[in-house]
Amino acid sequence: MSRITVVDPTAAIGETKILLDAVQAKLGVTPNFIRVLANSPAALGSFLGLHSIADTGKLDLKTRERIAVALAQQNSCEYCLSAHTAIARKVGLTGDEITANRQGTSHDAKASAAVAFARALVEHKGEVTNAELDAVRKVGYGDAEIVEIIVHVGMNLLTNILGKASRVEIDFPKIELKQAA
Repeated sequence: MSRITVVDPTAAIGETKILLDAVQAKLGVTPNFIRVLANSPAALGSFLGLHSIADTGKLDLKTRERIAVALAQQNSCEYCLSAHTAIARKVGLTGDEITANRQGTSHDAKASAAVAFARALVEHKGEVTNAELDAVRKVGYGDAEIVEIIVHVGMNLLTNILGKASRVEIDFPKIELKQAA
């Protein structure tokens, strides 16, 4: 059971209702994580704004999901691991690829560098080495993509922390942290 109220979209009013209605219209569902964020319309609006900006960047959707899966596993957030495994499958990642992502790598060399860099950012609290930065540049990521990887790490840290702190009920097919995808 969630330790923070999960807002009922049908009972929401004002800005909260507008934001939750927008999520429902875009996704066709209103995930419990979003419903926890809805306790603060400012927090939900900020998250959705950052999320929409990050969605329009140069980093491809599959790589963004690889990063999300890798960080959910690294940060032990079962809600986020379950959610992003479902999304990863929806965007075309295979079970073998998702398993690799959970292990901090990818079958795609370029994506593997992005995942490794994202994990290094978390592990070192942003204090990555020149070698770690050079590794993502070597496979073809420019400064725009590197900044986007950093932004995605920040968003995923936010969601991992919120998921763990709230203990929000998983409303996706549940993926156990110890199991392979």
